[in-house]
Amino acid sequence: MSVGSAEAVAGSRPEVREGAPAPLAPRAGLLPALGAVYGAQLSRARVARMPLLFVATFQSVGIMVLMRGVVDGGAEARAVVAGSAVLVVAFVALNLLAQYFGQLRASGGLDHYATLPVPPAAVVLGAAGAYASFTVPGTVVTAVVGSVLFGLPMGNLWVLAAVIPLAGASLAGLGAALGLLAPRQELATLLGQLGMSAALLLGVLPAERLPTPVSWLRDLMPSTYGVEALARTFVDRPDWGTVTLSLAVCAVVAVASLTVATWAYRRAVTR
Repeated sequence: MSVGSAEAVAGSRPEVREGAPAPLAPRAGLLPALGAVYGAQLSRARVARMPLLFVATFQSVGIMVLMRGVVDGGAEARAVVAGSAVLVVAFVALNLLAQYFGQLRASGGLDHYATLPVPPAAVVLGAAGAYASFTVPGTVVTAVVGSVLFGLPMGNLWVLAAVIPLAGASLAGLGAALGLLAPRQELATLLGQLGMSAALLLGVLPAERLPTPVSWLRDLMPSTYGVEALARTFVDRPDWGTVTLSLAVCAVVAVASLTVATWAYRRAVTR
């Protein structure tokens, strides 16, 4: 290379003043950042949450065994099995994620994510997706055991492929928002446990046996529409129009829940 061409190349580079800070790396795109956060969170959850997943599954199966002495079959049995299956999702995606983000905020771990060149939505969606994915084995086992216990048909359990991500996303968004908005870690843990208890009472108990004011609260619970969609498939000929409508509502709730969680994350890292 000639001296003149070298000078031209050097002249085309941006000047960096001595002592000036180096330019920051460009912000990563949403999808690559989401994949990186999802993979890291899934690896972490696989190691740390396996015992808790067993507890969540055992808890849901135990609830169905207890309810077997009260509910014989029909719509009530379908509601119990569907609610118990989604309860596994609530235990992990709502309760544990609320505790996780509450711990991150209390320990300063959010500052680490704030320094990374990743969009806030990638952090929330990656963590929520990992926790929701982690619930798949327990939810499937609970649904199968419940179907056998109450004599329900299992030919439509493939609908769990839609129920788990949609209910998981809505509950994970709620859990993340609770953990990020709680002023103290202990309060985040309390809110997460209260949310799981609400999912238990409003999801497992048949809607027909709930008082009217409580049924209104049930309609506000994000996981309700996933429970309704799954419960309606425990028949030989489901009404797929109603099932699709319930899943669509669950999807809308999931988007709203994750949007609130993303806003809560931005608020937490800028304070």
